[in-house]
Amino acid sequence: MKLQVTHETRYHYTPAVETAQHIAHLQPCDTPYQVLLQHRLDITPTPDELRTGRDVFGNIRTFFALQSSHDELCVVADSLVETRTPLRPASALPWEQVRDRFRYRAGGEFDPAAQFLFHSPYVPRHADFLDYARPSFGAGVPLLEAAEDLMRRIHRDFEYAADSTEVSTPAVEALALRKGVCQDFAHIMVACLRMLGLPARYVSGYLLTQPPPGQPRLIGADASHAWASVYVPGGPDHDGWYDFDPTNDRAPGEDYVTLAVGRDFSDVSPMRGVIHGGASHHLRVGVTVQPLADADEPRPEETTP
Repeated sequence: MKLQVTHETRYHYTPAVETAQHIAHLQPCDTPYQVLLQHRLDITPTPDELRTGRDVFGNIRTFFALQSSHDELCVVADSLVETRTPLRPASALPWEQVRDRFRYRAGGEFDPAAQFLFHSPYVPRHADFLDYARPSFGAGVPLLEAAEDLMRRIHRDFEYAADSTEVSTPAVEALALRKGVCQDFAHIMVACLRMLGLPARYVSGYLLTQPPPGQPRLIGADASHAWASVYVPGGPDHDGWYDFDPTNDRAPGEDYVTLAVGRDFSDVSPMRGVIHGGASHHLRVGVTVQPLADADEPRPEETTP
């Protein structure tokens, strides 16, 4: 499936901002099941400095600086991606075997997935996560089967409530509240998996805005979305990472677009920065994801990072 993604971020500042520096994660990444075909980033006012590179997790990251006064900032990312549904193995390793693989051994072989074992700014270690995860992880249960059960329990036990949490709400607080948004549910699932000694990462991305006929509209459309990913080593024709969306109780398919991956939201925020001035601001964000055949806008120009 070819999907056209438009992500518009607009800030209005009062008073005007004098200078600003921003970092954006707005260019979808290439994965075994997703290819970025075209991408264009339009920034108004025109930055005085602009550069693009990869962060430590392999995501495309754009830095830009504005050195003149401005009372509005508009950033529009247009992307064209081709996606396909990820394959799922018929069976997988027992979760204990994956856990044991990542236990420290002097002289042991390093696996890059190990960087997703530890706590991070939005995903602390806490016994409450372990207590919540345990019912899904019985002895000898295949890891993907256990992770799916954990995903379904989060979906069942938690209420999606847009105003119940903020970006800075700790995951353990959202766990206690039993409510939150997609970011909270992804953080909770990642925290549960890490407490069991399993590598897990946070995924930011998008959902198809309008579902195919006869299918329900998913929570998280018209905005950036988030879900969790767990690592199972040794999968054929796969990078080992398998995604789970507890917000919508399903495995992401070709109607999902992966933007970036990291330890938690702090690594992959779509846009963040430092400004001088602008004591108050109003933010408006709009996201549209649609099949290419339905897109009204012209296709974006191709850029190479």
